[in-house]
Amino acid sequence: MKLSVRIERWPLAGAFTISRGTKTEAVVVVAELSDGTHRGRGESVPYARYGETPESVVAAIEAMRPALQSGLERAALQIAMPAGAARNALDCAYWDVNAKATGRRVHDLIGLVAPVPRVTAYTISLGTPSVMAQAAEQAASRPLLKVKLGTGGDDGTRIAAVRSAAPRAELIVDANEGWNEDNLQQNLAACADAGVTLIEQPLPEGRDAVLGRIKRPIPVCADESVHDRASLDRLRGKYDAINVKLDKAGGLTEALALSAEAERRGYAIMAGCMVATSLAMAPAMLVAQRARVVDLDGALLLARDRPDGLRYEGSLAYPPEPALWG
Repeated sequence: MKLSVRIERWPLAGAFTISRGTKTEAVVVVAELSDGTHRGRGESVPYARYGETPESVVAAIEAMRPALQSGLERAALQIAMPAGAARNALDCAYWDVNAKATGRRVHDLIGLVAPVPRVTAYTISLGTPSVMAQAAEQAASRPLLKVKLGTGGDDGTRIAAVRSAAPRAELIVDANEGWNEDNLQQNLAACADAGVTLIEQPLPEGRDAVLGRIKRPIPVCADESVHDRASLDRLRGKYDAINVKLDKAGGLTEALALSAEAERRGYAIMAGCMVATSLAMAPAMLVAQRARVVDLDGALLLARDRPDGLRYEGSLAYPPEPALWG
């Protein structure tokens, strides 16, 4: 396979804020593989939380160039590279080029039924209660809102303000590791009062043991605490669901295997994403087919998407066309 790789920057429609900071653009890495006739693409987002940078991800992909030119196949890629954004870009590019070379869709190559449109969450960025309420009011017609929290003291006021502004929407919460043992139960109670149906990663990875010792009034979903199948043993008794993201799992191959194993162990599945273009959302639509909650709104947060992007009708996300991926 011939390889090309590049960094791209996509401006956001507005600032995107979580407990760890604010961004105004999506910085993605795109890998392209070619068999000489067909070209496949994969997009990933370097995850600063795990020490990744765009440059380090590009370097990791470039390091695979000799093996790719020597005929490294997708199955061997899973062993040759660790889970993370670099392997994700290559894994998804492999699936895309293989689909185009065979004239079949990726779901058919995997043995899955054709994907169908799914309702995706729409994110309300972290801000003051009044700012978040205003954003929620503007999105109140959407059926599922994902509310970013994680600063502790004002989070009860924030979620109450969002609920007041969007009384009919299903609410899920993402604290991005921003709570601690002292405010955990207070914030869980506030979310329960607001009718929240799922809470993502309330405590920092590795400091979440208390979740196994308390009665959880709302199902809790692991995000930063789960990457691939090797992560699952550490979640027992603490979480009810897992957020499967291709950038953490290292591609569609492992993401599907992780979803299947997590379901076997009794976890509900959430299909998640980073802020990126539709090229990153497209393979995740296959994970979304078995998910209880779908959160693939990354492209909706951009000022513009790439050509042939996913079709969104309100909060309904449609599977990709071959011109985009797969």
